[in-house]
Amino acid sequence: MNAPAIRGIFPAAMTMFDADGAIDAENTARHIDFLIQNGAHGIVAAGTSGEFIAMTEPERLYVIQVIVEAAAGRVPVYAGTGHYSTRTTIELTQAAERLGADGAIVIQPYYQKPPKAAIFEHFYAVRRATGLPIMLYNNPHYAGCAEFTAREVARLAEEEVIQSVKSTFESVVPVQDLSYLCDDRFRIFYGSFNAPMEAFFSGAHGWVSGFMNLFIRQCCALYDACSAGDVGQARSIWHWLLPFKHLYTQQGLGPVNDLAIYRAGLALLGEHGGFSRAPFSPLTDAQQAMLRQLMVKQGMLA
Repeated sequence: MNAPAIRGIFPAAMTMFDADGAIDAENTARHIDFLIQNGAHGIVAAGTSGEFIAMTEPERLYVIQVIVEAAAGRVPVYAGTGHYSTRTTIELTQAAERLGADGAIVIQPYYQKPPKAAIFEHFYAVRRATGLPIMLYNNPHYAGCAEFTAREVARLAEEEVIQSVKSTFESVVPVQDLSYLCDDRFRIFYGSFNAPMEAFFSGAHGWVSGFMNLFIRQCCALYDACSAGDVGQARSIWHWLLPFKHLYTQQGLGPVNDLAIYRAGLALLGEHGGFSRAPFSPLTDAQQAMLRQLMVKQGMLA
């Protein structure tokens, strides 16, 4: 299939919940507008950072609908429709297509660890059931199953089962390998916190991460610098971002999930950060004070 060429910064958008855990549609839409106005080239709806795993299937579809309507055609929206069950994945993907999503991002069947042959058939079945472009969410750490190797991803691309991939590995080697194995119609997105600059220079067309929920302008600037081949500017932007990355990857605030950092940071900027559903919890007062101090040091706050 001839899927539109996608590239750039695709935030894995957070779903906004209220303090009681109810979906806050108004502020979810507001957050999507914030991301697009600050440069996002696309949006991932109801992905990992959207807390799809904490929602029922009807709730996932409601969030996808809210985000598609909020994006209003300004940027492509890829809907998180992956599930352990092939039948449920198909139903969610078909529903997302009816709701106007521009593509689906589909993680490997999770938890039960099906064999590789069954995972291939899972994706073949989804491909047969939808006309949407499919982004493979290659995330064996979260799915708990065997990863697709670069050659296996290339096979799915050649067979036109998938049109893009989110390569969720710290290493950029899969990006390099896919850039060699696949033609440029196949879109390669880096999917980790750790080396987006190197991934761009290795051939990645874009970056999907929850990190952009707070640092959208800076991540877009990093992409622009890498696209222009400006290594010095790219290194300067990434050096600025590193202390914030370390808050999660090196637990600089103590034990904390990354969504709590983004939510607190948005609130400090005067945006709506909302809440996550339990068992995720917000930053403590002491952690918020530490985050504020870093944001002041880095010039995000006065």
